[in-house]
Amino acid sequence: MIRECIVTTVSDEGKLHIAPLGLIEDGDGWVIAPFHPSTTLDNLRATPFAVASFTDDVLVFAGCLTGNKDWPTRPARHIPGAFLENALAHLELAVERVEEDDLRPRFHCRIVYEGNHAPFKGFNRAQAAVIETAILATRLKMLPREKIETELAYHQIAVEKTAGPREHEAWRILVEKIEDFYKRSATSD
Repeated sequence: MIRECIVTTVSDEGKLHIAPLGLIEDGDGWVIAPFHPSTTLDNLRATPFAVASFTDDVLVFAGCLTGNKDWPTRPARHIPGAFLENALAHLELAVERVEEDDLRPRFHCRIVYEGNHAPFKGFNRAQAAVIETAILATRLKMLPREKIETELAYHQIAVEKTAGPREHEAWRILVEKIEDFYKRSATSD
């Protein structure tokens, strides 16, 4: 099972980095598998801890992917790092071992602390569509354009039917990011 969340890591200089990632269930722990190269990967090597924030605010996912990495946080309780201020829950994770890989090393983590802050009332269809679109936006160089456009058209139906203001804003900025990617690709050909 993979759980989409916002992962925070800390550089060796103490700078916090926020990124959306899917955590992979691993028995009683979780695996973080950042792409190579990435700030998350560098930070996990420098400071082998991470905090996973679980939120129903999909604007955070979209914002992180489009350059907004400035979200309110609170200090983690038992490890270096922080969790999102609006997190419904968070996990504080310590890296126990690393499986090296040229594309996506796997950091196997144990749970040091689990905090619950507010009830999760479920995702509406627009929130799920935004999260899926956010994942697509990270794979624009890997997937054919036709697949991206087909998925976007399908997800747009859910957004149009069920989105609130934050979901509409998240959708808008993700679609702009995807359109900008294809415009830049067309001019560089």
